[in-house]
Amino acid sequence: MTAETATPATAPAADVRPPLSLTAARHLATVERIAYGAAGLTAAIGPSTDLWQLHAAAIGSGVGVLWRLWARTRDRETGGPRLLTSCYKALPVLGLSTAYGVGLAVPGTAWWEVAAALAVTVGAAVAVPLTRSRGVRRAAENLPAVLADQAPAAAAVPAQRDGYEGDLARHWAAASPTGMTTLAHIRQHHPDRPDFDAVILAAPGEAVPSALDPRTVAAVFDVPVEAVTLAPIPGHGPGRIAVRVAPTAYLTRNQHQEPGSQLAALWAAKVSGTEGIAPGVVLVDHRIEPDRIVMRVEAPQTALLSLPRLPLARALDVKDPELLMVETDGMAHGVVTLYREHPLLTVREATTDDLVMDKHGRIAIGMRHDGRPARWPLYDPELGALTDLLVGAPGSGKSVTLLTLLAAERVNGIVSVVADAQDGMSLPEAEGRFAHFGAGQAESAATLAAFSAVASYRQEVSAANGWGSFTLGKPWRLAILTMDEINRMLAVDSGLPKEFRKWVAGMLGAGQITWRKVGMGVRIAGQSIHLADLGDSEKIRANAKQGSVWLGRVNSSMTRSMASDMTTGAVDITPVPKYFGVTGAAELDAAWTGEEAPTGPVTAGTAWLIQSGQPYLSRVWRAIKENRTYPSLIGLMESAPPVSFSPPEADVFRRAYEEALTIAGALLEGDEGGGGTPAAAATRPTEQHTETAPFRVPAPPATTRTLQDLVLNALADGPRRTREIRAAVGVGEPGGPASGSVDNALSKLAEAGRVEKAGHGRWALPGVETAPTD
Repeated sequence: MTAETATPATAPAADVRPPLSLTAARHLATVERIAYGAAGLTAAIGPSTDLWQLHAAAIGSGVGVLWRLWARTRDRETGGPRLLTSCYKALPVLGLSTAYGVGLAVPGTAWWEVAAALAVTVGAAVAVPLTRSRGVRRAAENLPAVLADQAPAAAAVPAQRDGYEGDLARHWAAASPTGMTTLAHIRQHHPDRPDFDAVILAAPGEAVPSALDPRTVAAVFDVPVEAVTLAPIPGHGPGRIAVRVAPTAYLTRNQHQEPGSQLAALWAAKVSGTEGIAPGVVLVDHRIEPDRIVMRVEAPQTALLSLPRLPLARALDVKDPELLMVETDGMAHGVVTLYREHPLLTVREATTDDLVMDKHGRIAIGMRHDGRPARWPLYDPELGALTDLLVGAPGSGKSVTLLTLLAAERVNGIVSVVADAQDGMSLPEAEGRFAHFGAGQAESAATLAAFSAVASYRQEVSAANGWGSFTLGKPWRLAILTMDEINRMLAVDSGLPKEFRKWVAGMLGAGQITWRKVGMGVRIAGQSIHLADLGDSEKIRANAKQGSVWLGRVNSSMTRSMASDMTTGAVDITPVPKYFGVTGAAELDAAWTGEEAPTGPVTAGTAWLIQSGQPYLSRVWRAIKENRTYPSLIGLMESAPPVSFSPPEADVFRRAYEEALTIAGALLEGDEGGGGTPAAAATRPTEQHTETAPFRVPAPPATTRTLQDLVLNALADGPRRTREIRAAVGVGEPGGPASGSVDNALSKLAEAGRVEKAGHGRWALPGVETAPTD
């Protein structure tokens, strides 16, 4: 509302030209003071010069101004206020001209001549009459009207005022926030409506308190803040403020406002405004549907879009943040969707058509929040095989997702190799229905080693034929290894020997890099993806970015760190709750009332699906458990014939599995050498008959031996001199230790009681009898 519309019709001085603004007055005063300074300097120096033109101009200026004043006194129409302002403006010119004339008439130059010119200049600079004369003249012209208007303000609220106007004035005077102000010039818009215009008058000589803002006025009259408008009155100072209180107009305007306009206003006020949660992010377009609102938004220029989900839900007054979804292009554009109820509350069961790969190697693993199918690539025509990562707590739907993927592999003729470190209890439906199923920790490690051996076989064949990439079905089938409960084999706190965990982590890390070129992918599933739970191997988690990441409900604080590590950061990933519709507000209400919090349908199968750095919420196709298994998923698996390796590959896998199972068992029992098999022998192709293919079993990690271990080994055969120990551990040889390092190792071993001196310059193990020295 503008100042003109807010000013009541009864407000005075409506036809007075507005005075200069503060900025314009300040600029004019600066120019005027500079001119007075130049004139004063001329009046002080000019009389002592011989420039008759300057003398004539100075004296002529004074004479001209004096004649102008005399003419004004003769004109009755311009008398009064205009004569007053003319005299005010003429004083600097007359003063400087007089000082100039006196200095010109008096011979020589006296100090008082210069002082007089400077005094007139300082006075004129302080008064700035040319600028301030505007206000002086208008104040004089409007003085009668001002006094007339101020008379009601100075008096108390008239007792004879009746009706609605009198009630308003008395209500204003009785309210404590209004202070010493008065509500005057009240004009009701319509006899049947409470809307009115008025003027807030302060005490004479005072300003209306700044505390009387729209919020305070709305509180006085008990109306919405948006129904109150304050505006200055043109031609008047801060002692009076126009006010309009129009609750009826406000309610009528809101009732006829379109929902889209309300949404745009809410977005502008709570999101994109200067005090919003995302300043500058504009609402480009929107559509309102019966069950949802879809908004297209855009970040300001030179800025990346960032819409934190929880603050955005708070700004839009969404009590359940799970009903708000945000998707972006990773740059400046995004789509925000608000749902009436959770869109993933119900999903259907999978069909065979859902699990058939399209030309891009993708299947429909489930449904996205907006009703589109959630696509999962089993294979990429450009990259080859992929690495996937699934993370979820027990009950999050991770097993159903894995079984759905395994069923899709069988439908599409993909070789499925499955390893379940939980002794087969996590994926019992997979046993006997795929190329191989390893149940248990040793069996899972052996399965991984055998799969790696087949990859080595394919690499040797590819190298021999000059193939640099993989072509589906030419000559091999796509093969995918699924390893469930991987944390049981890699976690530091799993209780397994370190060498076993390092062996498994090393095979996984190496395979993620090289297997895709020979059409062999890997899918890792577990309850956590912390590095400590992945054998401190950054490769395992980092390489999963090239495929799909399924992040379900988890029991740790990994969600935010994983989001920053695997996404573009434009979308705020929030943890998946255990139940649908059970919000923090419901928990808070239960805590307040002392009742149990309600429980809704479980969110099993709901997860953030992250692909190419872009996350979106999805849910896997529904599967119903009967007799501890999923009959519908078993039916999908058995809808297609079983798929296995080619005969040479199957032979390599079988023999490598048997050998690796021996190594895994030995490592689990604490044999760091892997059952006595030397590391060098394990990495060489095994001797085979002519009709079988060679294979390689990844060797267990070599045991790291310290210098102290080498010293102790050198003393195992009996006492030795220091120089003999140095030679035995390789001092002087390429890559060997220094002599000083050997001496330090001997000293530390002696302090620990692991070696002892057997004479001058001789060392021996404790308890070893030594012959006397010469």
